[in-house]
Amino acid sequence: MSVSVDTVYRTVLLILNKEQRGYMTPDEFNKIGSQVQREIFERYFEDINQQVRIQQSEFDYANRVYNTDGKIAEFKTENIQASPADEKTITGTNPFTVPSELYRLNTITYEAGSDIVELQRVTRNEYYNIAKSKLTKPTKSCPVYLYEDNKAIVYPSTIVSADDIKMQYVKKPEDIRWGYTVGALGQYLFSDYIYDATSLNIGNALIYIDENFDPADTTPVVDGSYTNISQSSTSGSGSGAAFDIEILGGQVISINVVTPGSGYAVGDGITFDASLFGGSGPSELILELQEASLFSGSQQGYIDFELHNSERAEIILNVLLYAGLVIRDPAIIQSAMNQIQKEEVNEKQ
Repeated sequence: MSVSVDTVYRTVLLILNKEQRGYMTPDEFNKIGSQVQREIFERYFEDINQQVRIQQSEFDYANRVYNTDGKIAEFKTENIQASPADEKTITGTNPFTVPSELYRLNTITYEAGSDIVELQRVTRNEYYNIAKSKLTKPTKSCPVYLYEDNKAIVYPSTIVSADDIKMQYVKKPEDIRWGYTVGALGQYLFSDYIYDATSLNIGNALIYIDENFDPADTTPVVDGSYTNISQSSTSGSGSGAAFDIEILGGQVISINVVTPGSGYAVGDGITFDASLFGGSGPSELILELQEASLFSGSQQGYIDFELHNSERAEIILNVLLYAGLVIRDPAIIQSAMNQIQKEEVNEKQ
């Protein structure tokens, strides 16, 4: 249950503008929002450590330990070796490099066969001692590991395949993103589609066009506006994009992306056969993608706050606190600080 980045941003702007105290740009909000999310996230671990020492309510929904752990659960995951996303994969052949999204490691399991064996975490001193004895020396049925320099050193060293290792961990929250395009009047327009670095920008594709429409063909391309045209082929692995293409006088007048697709990369060539435009023969249209053609090269696409939905008020108050610093308004800072302190006192009583 995430918190809508658009809802938070609009609420912050409403509060700031109500008293005409200033404005926060999307870029400022994205940086401040990411900082606020990380601060709230890191506080969970200290909160749960504090709450376990206090008697808790018998009601699950009022138990602060359960509730805080439930907020952390939003970030609990494990590696997926088959995932195309590199941040979720383990690399190396022992030592194993942990996934890049890892924030705190929980457990490591060895899953080479039908049995799942949890590895025991040890220090170097402990390992040197247990490795001396035949009775305690690590085996595949009782393995151990050292965790150093973001790597897991597994013993026995005969365990070499990352496919046999599973890591369960708490991942880092991803930076938030209020994605936008700029309107005709210079206003910021929210891009209401999830950010994917490999998707094509909605609107003008900002691409290099290579036309190969031969007017000598028996059936030349037909002038007109063609909507939701899909690619015939691509030199990369991208798919799913759709385009509106206008042709006049046998020439391409405009190309607009209407569906972003995914899996595209800079330099990919997207080919459209002439048959899509009423033509025939070897004629074709090729689009060569540039950096500005992708979400990664623009401000389009959004990423919500990954925090639990119950944190929405906390997020807004903390963003307002930083907003007061940005626009140098002590009244906003003091008001936000007072409210945050009241909530913290109530939560930790």
